[in-house]
Amino acid sequence: MRKAFLTLTLVLMAMGLCAQNTPKRIVVAYVAGWTTGELPNPRLMTHINYAFGHVTKTFDGMEVQNPDMLRRVVALKKDNPELKVMLSVGGWTSGNFSEMAASSKFRKSFAKSCMKAVREYGLDGIDIDWEYPTSSAAGISSSPDDTRNFTLLMRDLRKALGNDLLLTIATQAAARYIDFKGCMPYLDFVNIMAYDVADPPKHHTTLHRSKISGRMTVEDAVDAHLRAGVPAGRLCLGMPLYGRGDHANQILDKYMKTKDAAGIYHEVWDDEGQVPYLANEDGELVFGIENPRSIAAKCQLIIDRGLLGGMYWETTEDDAQQDLMQTVYLSLLKEGKATVPQRQVLFLSRAAMDSENPLVKDIKSLKNTSFSLFTGYDKGVFDRFHYVIAGQGDTASLNADARKELERYQAERRGTLIILKGN
Repeated sequence: MRKAFLTLTLVLMAMGLCAQNTPKRIVVAYVAGWTTGELPNPRLMTHINYAFGHVTKTFDGMEVQNPDMLRRVVALKKDNPELKVMLSVGGWTSGNFSEMAASSKFRKSFAKSCMKAVREYGLDGIDIDWEYPTSSAAGISSSPDDTRNFTLLMRDLRKALGNDLLLTIATQAAARYIDFKGCMPYLDFVNIMAYDVADPPKHHTTLHRSKISGRMTVEDAVDAHLRAGVPAGRLCLGMPLYGRGDHANQILDKYMKTKDAAGIYHEVWDDEGQVPYLANEDGELVFGIENPRSIAAKCQLIIDRGLLGGMYWETTEDDAQQDLMQTVYLSLLKEGKATVPQRQVLFLSRAAMDSENPLVKDIKSLKNTSFSLFTGYDKGVFDRFHYVIAGQGDTASLNADARKELERYQAERRGTLIILKGN
């Protein structure tokens, strides 16, 4: 019997059916150093890239933007000891890379400065977001030698960091500007910025080709990196938590704000591209957005193509319920398939929950919806819910702190407050 059991175990292992052989994916979240908002739930991700550090004006070092915020981010490890926190150096308009990378002396001094920051802040590695070698599109200096020097920079950073710390890069969707085959021996993984490839009336991050696609799709971006020499198992697909419109419409840039646009624009789902967008009265795309359905579709591509994981920019762009981050967590880290989070509804009283009000009946009939009864106030309780439903007099019975937070919830449109009238 023991022999039969061992034989079966070996067969299962060979077939890849044992639990330990299940692919372990990662989720990389960018957290902006300039944010004044709340920090994300650290259990929704495996890695945080803190944005940003910058190359010094003397080209021979690195300085951290808002060090106190970086310390707060590192402190999230207390809630998730397995969390990896990295410092991302660069960003759009962040310059001095070209001059630094062109000099062996400056490269080594920069790498030494990065290692100093790793030790000082207790980091797990460095992410380089040079946008982009050989390009001055972001208003930074560049040189035809940048691509070659970028590879040398990766070599010198790896030497300074050693083999136990992480070294990653953020890359342009079309896989241009970088010699990936030359860089991969020094890198742990690559984050594709598979967004911002178009402006209205085109969508900036369609999954597949469609009539509203920009110059390339998310699928195109993955294929470009694979052809350039990045193994699928070391590739993270970047997803935006924001929408993109023309400058006149950038007030709607956050996903949470697109929920308020119903009176101005209407939301349309593009089935070919697997993305939503806001359209004007003529049906023309004015704002390309994301929702849990489109993010889940991108996560399914990650799974189907055997990629290492997903990345997103950036955490404060999500709504109060963190629907998009929850979608990535559920799809890649928990369920292993495209999964959208449940709609969360809070009733402030038993009377409201048991009401015969037609609106309550309609809400209770919704699929993929979870219902909770308010049992007492704690900070942030309302932000966890998409809907808060109150009977007449329910809000008046709340204590002062709860009333104040519920007023904020309603005023900032962090969710929908419904006060029932009648039965």
